[in-house]
Amino acid sequence: MSDTNSRIADIVNANDVVLFMKGTPLFPQCGFSSRAVAILEHCGVEFASVDVLQDMDIRQGIKTYSEWPTIPQLYVKGEFVGGSDIMMEMFEAGELQQLLEEKQISN
Repeated sequence: MSDTNSRIADIVNANDVVLFMKGTPLFPQCGFSSRAVAILEHCGVEFASVDVLQDMDIRQGIKTYSEWPTIPQLYVKGEFVGGSDIMMEMFEAGELQQLLEEKQISN
């Protein structure tokens, strides 16, 4: 496992909910990241965030780690959930809230 993969694995495994995004929750740097933050905030869960714009190794490495080509990327209890489109679909269907509940993520 590469050093970058190890760093990403450590971040993913150290946080119940983590969002790899462009920017920060207070200042998202793209519309998709902004939407992902809004969804998580609406769910009322605490989450860690990683600004991929601050670390090019993480920005490229997360795409390899998840085998998913776009950012943002959401992980819950170490499991890759998806990007903002998947988050929105799951949220609208109540599936994201159900996943958070099943994984015992309190709001």
